[in-house]
Amino acid sequence: MASLQDISVSAAINIISAIAFLVAFAILRLQPVNDRVYFPKWYLKGIRGSPTRSGGFVSTFVNLDFRTYIRFLNWMPAALRMPEPELINHAGLDSTAFIRIYLLGLKIFVPITFLAFVVLVPVNWTGETLETIKDVTFSNIDKLSISNVPSGSQRFWAHLVMAYVFTFWTFYILYREYKLMTNMRLQFLASEDRSPDQYTVLVRNVPPDSDESVSEHVEHFFCVNHPDYYLTHQVVYNANKLAKLVDKKKSLQNWYIYYQNKYERNPSKKPTMKTGFWGLWGTRVDAIDYYAAEIEKLTDEEQAERERVISDPKAIIPAAFVSFKSRWGAAVCAQTQQTSNPTIWLTEWAPEPRDVYWDNLAIPYVKLTIRRLLMAVSLFFLTFFFMIPIAFVQSLANIEGIEKVLPFLKPLIERKGVKSLIQGFLPGIALKIFLILLPTILMTMSKIEGFTSLSSLERRSAGKYHLFVLVNVFLGSIIAGTAFQQLKSFLHQAPTEIPITIGVSIPMKATFFITYIMVDGWAGIAAEILRLVPLVVFHLKNTFLVKTEKDREQAMDPGCLGFATSEPRIQLYFLLGFVYSVVTPVLLPFIIVFFAFAYMVFRHQVINVYNQKYESAAAFWPDVHRRLIIGMVISQLLLMGLMSTKDATNSTPLLIVLPVLTIWFHIFCKGRFESAFVKLPLQNAMVRDTLERATEPNLNLKAYLQDAYVHPVFRGGELEKPAVIDEEENNPLVPTKRTSRRSSKYGSDCSSEAGI
Repeated sequence: MASLQDISVSAAINIISAIAFLVAFAILRLQPVNDRVYFPKWYLKGIRGSPTRSGGFVSTFVNLDFRTYIRFLNWMPAALRMPEPELINHAGLDSTAFIRIYLLGLKIFVPITFLAFVVLVPVNWTGETLETIKDVTFSNIDKLSISNVPSGSQRFWAHLVMAYVFTFWTFYILYREYKLMTNMRLQFLASEDRSPDQYTVLVRNVPPDSDESVSEHVEHFFCVNHPDYYLTHQVVYNANKLAKLVDKKKSLQNWYIYYQNKYERNPSKKPTMKTGFWGLWGTRVDAIDYYAAEIEKLTDEEQAERERVISDPKAIIPAAFVSFKSRWGAAVCAQTQQTSNPTIWLTEWAPEPRDVYWDNLAIPYVKLTIRRLLMAVSLFFLTFFFMIPIAFVQSLANIEGIEKVLPFLKPLIERKGVKSLIQGFLPGIALKIFLILLPTILMTMSKIEGFTSLSSLERRSAGKYHLFVLVNVFLGSIIAGTAFQQLKSFLHQAPTEIPITIGVSIPMKATFFITYIMVDGWAGIAAEILRLVPLVVFHLKNTFLVKTEKDREQAMDPGCLGFATSEPRIQLYFLLGFVYSVVTPVLLPFIIVFFAFAYMVFRHQVINVYNQKYESAAAFWPDVHRRLIIGMVISQLLLMGLMSTKDATNSTPLLIVLPVLTIWFHIFCKGRFESAFVKLPLQNAMVRDTLERATEPNLNLKAYLQDAYVHPVFRGGELEKPAVIDEEENNPLVPTKRTSRRSSKYGSDCSSEAGI
């Protein structure tokens, strides 16, 4: 059990680390050579150019104006200065909504912390119970928790009342925030610039037809069933192999440029390389000639594959992006069932073009259910087996418990400084290390499941990550920690006493989570703003690959918020706040520091650095709200279980009401607000269409949409375009290649020419 001294050591290490990161960032950002690392967003917008300074060669790399170093912390007020409407225009609603999650944490927990310290901390501190319990390991910090209140005490009424106060305050804040985000989303959708996804629907599971190709079949279906609004469509090609060849060619071109630049710097010696694995063995050849030949060979393969994809009917998959003449027409199609068979002609809103994950469009729709079932099973086993490293981490956090069972380790552990370092710092950093590879694994699983947009992949991956954090990091840490911490008690006490020991021990895990918050939420956030890895990578590219300003722009890596990992990580802090606000309030100030610091840092990053890959207009907010509700329910159930071990039987019926109220609140908010994040109101669509027709009567929408959803590998190349009936828009006959009269799949009979 970490003592106050251990927590102090951890706090000192993490505060010093955070300050070091912030000072390094404040200095590095002022250097002209790093300008594209710390302000890439302004370069991408074309607002900022490479800094020009007088004073010779050195000034192009180092800032020699010492007056700027005096104001090296001015980035902090600057990050808070931009108004929210301007931030939305600058960075988008997704980024703004994400930042508001941190602000939401401050709104919830600042008042809760004040009340908890005024009411609950004195009640807990004066309980004086832990000293009377034998064989239970505790520290001075635990005296501030509910564990220090004697069983059956009337003091528990204070905890019960505060649980209700905290719950209703959270309801109030969550409702206001959900309502605000709903209005912000609707306003954003009503005012955003024209984009192809506003008029386009993704159609999947197009049924096969022996008389028509996929393109002809799609055109015929929508001409018949959406005659007044159908405009054009783009079939989807399985170009995954071609995309891999294009990516491989780009990689070879980078190496070619690298060796070419190397030769230009030293013309007296031509660069050579070995052709084996990673250049470790094989025949030594001229590097420039080798990569030139490889690029030429790959270009031929690419061209052959490109021609095969365009000419092979089997390369066209049963899906298409269908565009309409108005937003209203697209909304009707996207939000309705197209046929009496609910498994074919499946429609959904198309992602914006940059949001499309093209690799998954080639997955047959019938395989998606199987893939998702397999990934659900895989997630279960991944979550289960990850308990092993979690238990190891908890063994570091509970050395006193290990010493009781393994006394021979005591001389090593009790050395001066070793114990404080192990308990105060290593558990948090070890847990963070174990979690490094997890996001990549979960994102790969989401891709296997077959989601067709980057935004849906991130939301799905975030759901997995949240489940993992909930089961392993939170519940796993408590269960494993309790087992290690109270191992001797478990082995020697009567079975009826074990629930009491667990009830007392759960609040004691607050010390472990305090160390984790300081490592991840303080030093980790400070490391985020330093951007050490992008800094090193940029300068490596700038040294070896960059020849022109365009190359230098491509060498920038602005990154993005990474919703799949960042949002579940925030949810852990909310969960800890909900659970420990009544149980161990001393943890709350550490959470407030995290929310405040992260709000400032990520606001700066969104303004100056991050360039989002897509814009979903805060479509993730219902997920955020639902996970907050899950955290509240878990905290209430844990409090109920804890109080049952404290002989507070009178409070149990009153505590049962809390999760019931919380679930009702969620159902109410879901019915009131969630539809705005799933569907586009037809009224809003009609208003925008009417305004557009009035202000731009000559808009050529077909030309605007024609190439919007062409696969990136075909951009700028020749690709067969669907034949669109515009000169015959007023013709009530729809051409078809069917030669036999039969019952149509569309709900009406079609022969060689079908009437609408």
